[in-house]
Formats: sequence, C-alpha cells, structure tokens
Amino acid sequence: MFDGYDSCSEDTSSSSSSEESEEEVAPLPSNLPIIKNNGQVYTYPDGKSGMATCEMCGMVGVRDAFYSKTKRFCSVSCSRSYSSNSKKASILARLQGKPPTKKAKVLQKQPLVAKLAAYAQYQATLQNQAKTKAAVSMEGFSWGNYINSNSFIAAPVTCFKHAPMGTCWGDISENVRVEVPNTDCSLPTKVFWIAGIVKLAGYNALLRYEGFENDPGLDFWCNVCGSDIHPVGWCAASGKPLVPPRTIQHKYTNWKAFLVKRLTGAKTLPPDFSQKVSESMQYPFKPCMRVEVVDKRHLCRTRVAVVESVIGGRLRLVYEESEDRTDDFWCHMHSPLIHHIGWSRSIGHRFKRSDITKKQDGHFDTPPHLFAKVKEVDQSGEWFKEGMKLEAIDPLNLSTICVATIRKVLADGFLMIGIDGSEAADGSDWFCYHATSPSIFPVGFCEINMIELTPPRGYTKLPFKWFDYLRETGSIAAPVKLFNKDVPNHGFRVGMKLEAVDLMEPRLICVATVTRIIHRLLRIHFDGWEEEYDQWVDCESPDLYPVGWCQLTGYQLQPPASQSSRESQSGSSKQKKKAKSQQYKGHKKKRKMPVGKKPVSLSSLPMTGGVRRSFSGDEELTPPPYRTLPAQTAPEAFPPPSTSREFSPSLKTVTALQLKEELIDGEDYHFLQGASDQESNGSANFYIKQEP
Repeated sequence: MFDGYDSCSEDTSSSSSSEESEEEVAPLPSNLPIIKNNGQVYTYPDGKSGMATCEMCGMVGVRDAFYSKTKRFCSVSCSRSYSSNSKKASILARLQGKPPTKKAKVLQKQPLVAKLAAYAQYQATLQNQAKTKAAVSMEGFSWGNYINSNSFIAAPVTCFKHAPMGTCWGDISENVRVEVPNTDCSLPTKVFWIAGIVKLAGYNALLRYEGFENDPGLDFWCNVCGSDIHPVGWCAASGKPLVPPRTIQHKYTNWKAFLVKRLTGAKTLPPDFSQKVSESMQYPFKPCMRVEVVDKRHLCRTRVAVVESVIGGRLRLVYEESEDRTDDFWCHMHSPLIHHIGWSRSIGHRFKRSDITKKQDGHFDTPPHLFAKVKEVDQSGEWFKEGMKLEAIDPLNLSTICVATIRKVLADGFLMIGIDGSEAADGSDWFCYHATSPSIFPVGFCEINMIELTPPRGYTKLPFKWFDYLRETGSIAAPVKLFNKDVPNHGFRVGMKLEAVDLMEPRLICVATVTRIIHRLLRIHFDGWEEEYDQWVDCESPDLYPVGWCQLTGYQLQPPASQSSRESQSGSSKQKKKAKSQQYKGHKKKRKMPVGKKPVSLSSLPMTGGVRRSFSGDEELTPPPYRTLPAQTAPEAFPPPSTSREFSPSLKTVTALQLKEELIDGEDYHFLQGASDQESNGSANFYIKQEP
C-alpha cells in the first residue's frame, strides 16, 4: 500500500474567478397625461381607473391582472427582468447556448395605450443611455466557504435517491482516508498524499493532509466524486508517488511507519468507487427522443417535445413545433410532468396535436419503460369523484397550499384539479395530479399541521372554515383514506443545505435550505430571498440535489442573493407596500432575479373569469374538450431502488427506505388537536383522525 511513497511532486494550479457587470434600467416617468380610448379613461401609471402599466416593458392592462401586490409588472418575466437586465443574456447563453427567450405577452393589453406606453419607455431609455451606468460585480460562490463561515449542515447524499451515488453512497463519513494530489509541493511531477475527511457536505468534503493533526492551515474542500479522489492504495497500484506536504516534510523521519500507524484500521473508499460514480452518471434518455410533456402555457394539456440535451439527468426539452428551438422546458427525467408518446390518449388527458405530420429525421419515441412509474390504484371501489374538495399545492405558486376541487377523473388514477376561485371558465388552467401524488391533501391537512391555507380568491368569510365552505358550496370532502399516507425515512432535517430547482423557472438551480418538515413535505427556502419565495416540495422530488451536484455534473449553480442587491431591487416596492389590512392572501409575487440569475421564460398569473393561468402568460385558443375513456389498469409499480453490495468490510451500505403506512377507515372524522406541525419522518396522525 505504501510502495508509492516517494519524494517528488508537482504543484496543482488554482482556478480563477471572473467578474461580471450588470446594467440598471430607470423606471418609467410617472408624469404622463390621462389617455382616452374608445370612450374609456385610463390613467398612467397609477391605475386609479382600473388600469396599470408595466414598469419594465411599458405594456398596459387591467390592474387586477397585473403581477404582485404593488401591480408594477405585467408578468413574472418583467418582474425579474427589471432587476436582472443585461446579466440574464450572458448567464442563459452559458447554460443553454442560446439567446434569451422573449418576454411573456401582457394579459388584456390595450393596443393604443400600449403603443403610447412603449413610446414613453423608449424616451426614458434614450435619456438613461446618456448617464453612466454603474457596474455590479458578482463575487464567486464557494460552497466550502459558505458552509465553513456559517457552520451550516448539508443534507447527506443518501437523501437523494435519484442523484448519482444516491443509492450506493455507503458509509462515507468523517475520518475516511483518501489519496489526493499534494498541492503543497514544488516538484515537477504530479504527486499525491493521504488526507482525511474532516467534514462532509453533500458530495463535498473538507480534507486535511495526514500529519497536520489539529492544524487546519492547509485544509481544502474537494468533491468526493471528482477524478482526483482515490482510495488508499491507489497510488501503489498505479505507480504514483506519495509525497508529504512541504510544510510538514521534516516533522517525521520515517513517514512510511507514520502512515502504517495512522491508517491501520481506518476506513477508505471502496476500490470500485470511481467506477460506480461513472455508472451512476449514465442516463437512459438521449437527445432526439420524443416525449409528451406538460404545455407550459396551458397546464391542462400536454405537447410533444424532443430531448435537446441531458445534464445530470435533467432534460432540456424543446417543443416539437418550435422552429428556432427556443421554446423549451426543463425537467428531470423522473419528473411526473413527462410521459411516453400516447400517454395522454390512453388516460383521456388533453393533448395539443402537433402541426408536424411526421417525425423529423433522427427523432424517435422514448421507450415507455424509461419513465417513472406511478403506484397502481384500484378505481373500482370507493374513489375520487368530480366536485370533491381537497387541498393542493398550487403548481403556479408553490409557496401556497390552496382550496381545490377535483374537476375530472381520468384513467390510471390521474385527476384533473382546479384551484377554487382562480379557474378559467373552460377549465384550461386545470392541472393533472396522480391520486398518490404527495402534492394533494385531504380537507383539514393544513389546519392540523399549522400551515396557512390559501382560501379561494374573493372569498370573504374569513378566517376560512372548511365546514362552512362545504356547506355553502354544497360539496363534500374527498375521503381521507384515498390519499397517499406513505412517509419514507428520508433523512432530511430542518436547517440542512442543498441545491434546489426554482420550479417557477426550472432552468435555475439555487442554493437552498430546508426550513420546515411536515412528514414527507419539505419547505424549501432560497438563500438570500424572502420567505414569500419559498416552495413546498416532496422529500423524494427529483428537483432536489445534494451540495456539490452542480459542480459534479457541470450545471450552473445560482448563488444566494446578497443583501445589498436584494435591498436595491426591492427597496422601491417595499416603500409602496400597504399596511397588512388585507384579509385575503392570494398568489404571491415571484422572486426578482438577483445578480447572476438567468432570465425567466415561465411566468403566470392566476385569473378569474375567462383568463387562462399558465406558466408563460401567453394566451392561446381554448383546447378541445376532454374525451372520456374507460378506466384502465395502472402500470406495474416502480420498484424501489435497491442498495448496492458492501464496498468493503469497513464501509456499510445505506439501509433500504423504511416506509410506514397509516390505514384509516370510516367516513366520519374530526380535527386532531395537538398534533399539528409534527416535523418528523414518521407517519403519525397527520391527516384526520377517524371517529371510532
């Protein structure tokens, strides 16, 4: 093992960081006159007569349809672009290799007023060009420095079964020894030395060279799955020299004896660790595969898309009808939003037929077995029915759990659900959840677990009470026993750091923190941003990743927003906020983009009447009505990932997931007092306790 010990070395090079600048856009002038159009009076831009003007793009529309409480922007795209500006183009280009997407269309815009407002924006831009623009630099982000300086704890890799090495991470922990390049040496060849793991944060490990004892002077962070990390004995087998660091090379006269003493009984990586890392990063999805994916402009239907690229299991899908290949959608290959070709027809889901009559050369349908399987359900007995009430995470505002209604029962256990008070008359903003989805809950779930439930838009009898609402609407609650009650032993704890997808802009993966745990439901907070931008996510969501995942896969990580940039971006809006006198708390504004974040292409605004809710804000023709199909047998349940064999006698593998199920019978129920906010991994009685 120690035959590789030698006395020659080569210094490794350090990486350099770059600085980027950001331009600021001045707000529109507010001294424009009153405009008359078709006999109606509109004011600009205060909206006192029912209209408002976007401070970013200058478009004018109905004030109630505008974004955020302050009604300053027409869409989430403009809200983020207002504070992102020139930075967005370069960041998006680096990640996708394409220009930024177009801004979302404005809801209910008035042509004449829009032209005048656009002209005012043009005049303001000309005046602003004459001024000197201050450059804003973006400091490089380092997970190691971020964790060390704040004593943070990262979620272990074993919490993420979909991530590389998630099911075969083993007992890699502190005090595990590895062989790494020796950077404290001036010899002309690359040499190595043995280091021990001092602290583990996801894939990243804080390493300390053997011989430094309690001296952290040369400690360094490194990705354990990187190519320069090897198990002890690799140098001897590969003929690589082991050389002690120059700082301590005179500390001992017999380094070989020192290593034998230090490493006897110590743990190291398994010999095939690098092979397992490589195998776990092989993905079955390939470019040119065709899939059915949710239409980001109309959540009620799916469209055909083609896999453009695969990064760490995440797919960049381009809608098949996109001629310039810029109309895209990001998701993980295990996302419930993608399906095999023909899935929509098989269950009776709406589908937008492509104008392309035949497949393009090289494109082929993705094999159905590559998609995540849903749990098999029995719809022959008591089952969900149209009109039943429940609570659901709003897919267009993931920080809220809302009052919802089952609008359509599809085959194979799938349900079409609408948010009460925010639905379009034609049902074009319904969204599809499976009956076993962890994003739907029985009536009373929020009250029991002390979560704020968002009442229907316009509902005035507050505080909201389910008993009164069911009586007023003549509705019934969906039976509790039909909901998914499985709670895996996921391992997450409050305060753990991770990398999480901003599901309101799926291109972005951001530094995030687990701030609350309700059984299998996690509250994800994006570091540097206010709580209103938090998102509820399932513990097994493929949109959560360990610390260091972006570095491992080559994806771009969005750093936390700095306090100075956050204050400068939101200061003006905060000054205009009214006192907390409003009773209704509806859909909150989405976050503004910090320095270094890419532009947004998915935005939405929940609307009443005939206006459609979508990811993009665009308005299109109403899709064709649903086609009712008979129920079909659900596909075979997807087997849980199996644990790998033991790496070595000194390393143990992770035990299998421990799933608990609470079987509840009966129809009468009442709220369980004193059992709310049970932040644990157990199933407990977190739904509604049944009457005996």
